[in-house]
Amino acid sequence: MDAQDLQHYLADAPPSVVRLEIEKHFEPLADKQKRYAHFISRASFEGARIVLRQISPESEPIFDFILALYRSSGGDWKALQSKAGITDEDLDHFFNYAAQFLGNNGNYKSFGDAKFIPRCPESVFAALAATSPGAQSFYQATAGGIFSADKSGLLHLGYPDQGHTTTYYPNSPNITKTEIEAVSAWMEKKGLLPENTRLVKSQADTFEILIASADTTVPSEGGDIGKETEFKVDDGVLAGKTLKLVYGDHAKEMAAVAAQAKKAAENGDNENQQKMFSEYTKSFTNGSLLAFKDSQRFWIRDKGPMVESNIGFIETYRDPAGIRGEWEGFAAVVNLERTRAFGALVEAAPSLIPLLPWSKDFEKDKFLSPDFTSLEVLAFAGSGVPAGINIPNYDDIRQTEGFKNVSLGNVLSAKAPNEKIPFIAEEDLEVYQKYRDGAFEVQVGLHELTGHGCGKLLQETSPGTFNFDKENPPISPLTNKPVTTWYKPGQTWGSVFGSLAGAYEECRAELVAMFLSCEFPVLKIFGFGDGSFDIDGEAGDVLYASYLGMARAGLVALEMWDPKSRKWGQPHSQARFSILQCFLQAGEDFCKLDYHGDDLKDAVIRLDRSKIPTVGRKAVGDYLQKLHIYKSTADVEGGTKFFGDMIYVDPEFWGKKVRDEVLANKQPRKVFVQANTFLDEATGKVTLKHYDATPKGMIQSWAERQV
Repeated sequence: MDAQDLQHYLADAPPSVVRLEIEKHFEPLADKQKRYAHFISRASFEGARIVLRQISPESEPIFDFILALYRSSGGDWKALQSKAGITDEDLDHFFNYAAQFLGNNGNYKSFGDAKFIPRCPESVFAALAATSPGAQSFYQATAGGIFSADKSGLLHLGYPDQGHTTTYYPNSPNITKTEIEAVSAWMEKKGLLPENTRLVKSQADTFEILIASADTTVPSEGGDIGKETEFKVDDGVLAGKTLKLVYGDHAKEMAAVAAQAKKAAENGDNENQQKMFSEYTKSFTNGSLLAFKDSQRFWIRDKGPMVESNIGFIETYRDPAGIRGEWEGFAAVVNLERTRAFGALVEAAPSLIPLLPWSKDFEKDKFLSPDFTSLEVLAFAGSGVPAGINIPNYDDIRQTEGFKNVSLGNVLSAKAPNEKIPFIAEEDLEVYQKYRDGAFEVQVGLHELTGHGCGKLLQETSPGTFNFDKENPPISPLTNKPVTTWYKPGQTWGSVFGSLAGAYEECRAELVAMFLSCEFPVLKIFGFGDGSFDIDGEAGDVLYASYLGMARAGLVALEMWDPKSRKWGQPHSQARFSILQCFLQAGEDFCKLDYHGDDLKDAVIRLDRSKIPTVGRKAVGDYLQKLHIYKSTADVEGGTKFFGDMIYVDPEFWGKKVRDEVLANKQPRKVFVQANTFLDEATGKVTLKHYDATPKGMIQSWAERQV
């Protein structure tokens, strides 16, 4: 790889380190609630090593290397610098890399899945490693993975047979995408859920499905598909192959998680919390995802808690096959004031969803009003901290039992100092800077509640049983003819649409938010305007900031497109780029990228504010309708082609000229320093400790979690 290309993979200098403020929300909690939050936080972070193992072979030893340096020096970095014989600049490069690594819980960006590499020579890390035997051992275990960039494919996560890195399929460089899909189909047929698994091609004729559990043998009562652990396949791609279920993946971590979950159950405020964490304990002990699904049912029923949480193998974005979940867990405190606005949005949802561009045949029979809370994050263990969450992801639960939405307030409000905002015109900056936070909160609310919360999947729920009138099928608005496709028994949205599902669904949810944010009564719920149409008033400012922000997000998303493989690296980025294309294709000069000359150095987004409720909304609605109907009817062929066209990057203009300018103006993505809690066993009191918003503070916070 040449030096110019490598520049794009260097660690941010400096990274944007921001502190998640929580103290004023945590301190008013009762002692029992603080203990509940503490044990959830501990359970979440006990699983943090699992994330490292899901990313790259070198991530876990890099993590241990960083913490070994902190512990061997006692946090006296100047003394360590002197011992290593490195310069101030060298030490700063180490700090910048370490902060970005810990903020992403691995050496690949959580947003974009691209590797990042230190800006200093490898000799600097070698000198630091030489200061302590422990650090030296961990550094050697990285096997050169910190700096390696000789193969461009290894700079991105993806399928092994396409030359990329992933440890969802560890020690299996020869496993193919076709084999992975065949094993997935076998698991679906058996009723074995994949989220807490990894897959190893151990021999030419054997595949091992690794199940995360504290127990290393099949549970005495049997696993989710019984006590049998070895299966011979007779047909298809896997004909003649053996599939083995292997319990005990991440056994040490899962045992520690289960122990903390059990303590959380003992400190729950109510029966739902106690049962939820009892099911978590069972799932993490024996690997049962059926028990995990039961935990999610109790979680949905736990309405209005002061301490909110979720924990487990949740989002499937980073598995190249799109079915295996990354470990994550969070503990957060409810912000009662902001939650009231979200409660009003929930009340309004049944009147908003019928406004969406499809008939009731493609919508749930009844909107299952969820809990929607604004949270202040105490702890979030994963590869990144989102702004909002809508879970559980199991369609059978979402369609019939419900779901929950959360907006993470202290993530939304976290600001980096001296943050630059490229591609927004000078005359728009004042309005954009003033209202972008409010616009983003509205967007997150609509995205999570009405976006992910709306829509019906037409299903044959069991052989011969349908959740729609099979004799008189719904009329598709795309063809004006009865639908001819639907989900067959055992199929899910994820299993049918596969690796495309994440980006596709994020796009659909973003479009719902864009469409419904044009409803001025919605903007009033969040404190903007009086509910009447006023495109030139404050509510109009929020709407304008929302559409400008989405267009800008679509532009900067090109950072996540790889020109060599011509592939996207992040689901949200694909979604936002496609929405920018939707805006540009709307016509009537609604939106354009304005620039002079071929170098695009003065490129800004021009968007006609007056046409958002008309031209812009119509374009969004047309795009949304197509995505929704393809999803609802399991039309994977039509949906894949349509969405594929929308995320296509012309390599010369968008992939070269525009992307080069995006990279030249790239801003560091925020990484968050989180507080720690400490329990006094004698008194049962929990204390909170914050850390400086610096790389040193980031390293100290992780060292004191003792994971």
